[in-house]
Formats: sequence, C-alpha cells, structure tokens
Amino acid sequence: MTAMNDLNSLKKQSRIAALLYFINCLPAPFALLYVPSVLIVRGDAAATASNIRDSETLLRLGMAVELFSSTVVIFAMLAFYHLFKRVSQKHAMAMMILMLISVPISYLNVLNDLAALTLARGPAFLSAVFDKAQLDAFVLFFLRLHNQGIILAQIFWGLWLFPFGIAVIRSGFIPRFVGIATMIAGSGYVISSSVSLFLPASAQGIGHLAMILGIGELAFLWLLIWGVKEPPPNPDPAVA
Repeated sequence: MTAMNDLNSLKKQSRIAALLYFINCLPAPFALLYVPSVLIVRGDAAATASNIRDSETLLRLGMAVELFSSTVVIFAMLAFYHLFKRVSQKHAMAMMILMLISVPISYLNVLNDLAALTLARGPAFLSAVFDKAQLDAFVLFFLRLHNQGIILAQIFWGLWLFPFGIAVIRSGFIPRFVGIATMIAGSGYVISSSVSLFLPASAQGIGHLAMILGIGELAFLWLLIWGVKEPPPNPDPAVA
C-alpha cells in the first residue's frame, strides 16, 4: 500500500512539474517570435519605430508574456527539484540552478523593450538632444539587443536539460528515452545560441539546424500524460 502511495505521489509530482513547464513554454512563441515578426522591419529603423508607436499594446503584451513565463519556470524548477532530489541531489540542484540563472537574464532583458518603447515615443527630454532618425535608430538597437538577450538566456534553457536528462536516466521511474531526448534538445539550444553569439555568419545555417534538435523537448509530454512508471524492483540507489 505504501509503495502504491509513493507511486501515486511520484505521478502527481511529475505531472505538476511537466504542466508548469508547459505553461512556461506555450506562450513563449508569441513573445519571442510573433511580436518581433510584427514589429521589427529588418534594416528599417523608422518603420520599426512607427510599428511600435502604432502597436504599443502588442509590445507590452509580449513583455507581460515574457515576465509570466520567467516566473512560472521558477515554480517548475522547484517541482522538478522535489521530484528528482531523491534520485540525485547533485543533478537535481544543478538542473535547478542552471535554469534559474536564465530568469534574471529574462527579467532584465524586458528593459530593452521598455527602452525601445520609451524612445519610440520621442519624449521631450530626449528630443532636445536627438533628432527623430537617431531616436528611431536607438529603437531598433534596443530591440536587437533584446534579441541577443534571448539568445544568451537560451544557453541556460539548454544547459539545464543535461542534468535533468541524467536524473531521468538514473531515476528508474521515467523511461530513459525521455532523458536522452531532452539532452538532445539541450544540445540544440546550446549549439544554436553559441553559433549565434560567436559565429553569427553561420547562424542561419548551423544555428537553425541545431534548433531542430529542440523537438526533443516534446518528450516532456510523456511526463504530462503518463507521469511515471513503477520503478524496477530493488533499483540501484543513486544519491550522488
């Protein structure tokens, strides 16, 4: 009876953690892909600034989504830590810390959007020093800086998946393929970000190809739907 209660508890914990992670991930494409695609006109600062003035609500909604996702992920990491600390305290702590490093980066990165919004309005105290073309150029600059901040945070979105994957493989109550798939996804994030930051000329080739590996994150669906399986009898303890 106790074993059954433990299994049900593990299933509940894993589903809560996976659900929180999906709540964090689902709105992200809106803020990180859709909003920039609507507002930013590549190489045209004036048109970009005009789009922001005309669609201020859209930009603010994108900012709100980013802050929401960054907040939810804190609770997701705490839930995953609670799930895996009995498997390996070391790996559970590592995955939580690595992901949580991205949170202040994401929070502070929203300031770049706020700066772009402020500059697009052309406040009087800035207009006295900069002309409209200069202010528009600053708008595009801060939006591009925001994109670089996302790329930086993305490194940690990938790194945490390695200790997570190891913890999954060692757990005995989650199929090994989930851990392997998530580590492949982590590789995609890290490769894509590294190429974008350090080899920008190759970003559209290698970087985009690496992001395909991110499909491995769909393995989280297993946790969300099935939770965990009954661990094998007398599993080897893993308390590293």
